[in-house]
Amino acid sequence: MKRTHLPLNGLRVLDAAARYLSFTRAADELAVTPAAVGQQIRTLEDVLGVVLFRRTAKGLELTPEGASGLDALRRGFLEFEEAVRAMQSQQSSKRLTIAAPRDFTAKWLAARLADYGRTDAELGFAMVAADESLDFTQANLDVAICLAKDKGEHEGVRLGGTDYVTVGLADAPDRAIGWPGCPQEGGEATVSVADAGLAIDAAAAGLGHATVPALLAETDIATGRVKELSRKEEPKGYWLVAPTPQWRQKKVKALVSALTG
Repeated sequence: MKRTHLPLNGLRVLDAAARYLSFTRAADELAVTPAAVGQQIRTLEDVLGVVLFRRTAKGLELTPEGASGLDALRRGFLEFEEAVRAMQSQQSSKRLTIAAPRDFTAKWLAARLADYGRTDAELGFAMVAADESLDFTQANLDVAICLAKDKGEHEGVRLGGTDYVTVGLADAPDRAIGWPGCPQEGGEATVSVADAGLAIDAAAAGLGHATVPALLAETDIATGRVKELSRKEEPKGYWLVAPTPQWRQKKVKALVSALTG
């Protein structure tokens, strides 16, 4: 069923003018001029095909046609206000759905979400594995983290820099450990793993050396699990991204601040 187009601005002006029986006082409430109120009422009368107000010696007077719909109109505005409050109440939700590469979650994100979660008992996180499509509509995502050259079509902020480190053990063989998308490294042999996080683990096990985003390796380097052998800059870094509507959410802004502060 096709809905009737409602002249909402005009109806709002009608409500105010009917309450005050004064275009001037209605204009004060609506922060417009009395002339603008008069124009809205005339336009609404044209749309509805009825006269809504008459000027008498005593002042402005509602016609029976104008008065007949006021109760329903005001109930409707109360319903609109309820609908707006219901939608806004979702802003109070502190549950975030985050898509991120598995290795990024394990090596960097999980610990920081745990720290952030300790600041507010109402915070909740739903973690999903990121894929290349980043379909925010189907996955109902709030934010996503991806390894990319830039933020792409979404709003976003980079997490850390674009440094890559080569890590391994001091006595490890000169063997490159590869993972999908890694910068190519030479070596006597190649070990292939599924992601950069597994490449770090393979390097820690003594299988060779791995070149990975520095952000992922910082904890393993700090704890001495692997040694940093060299460092260089690459085009890609980790980006926290979301479409503009999600990016504007209060809970997303708080998450961005927590992860970048």
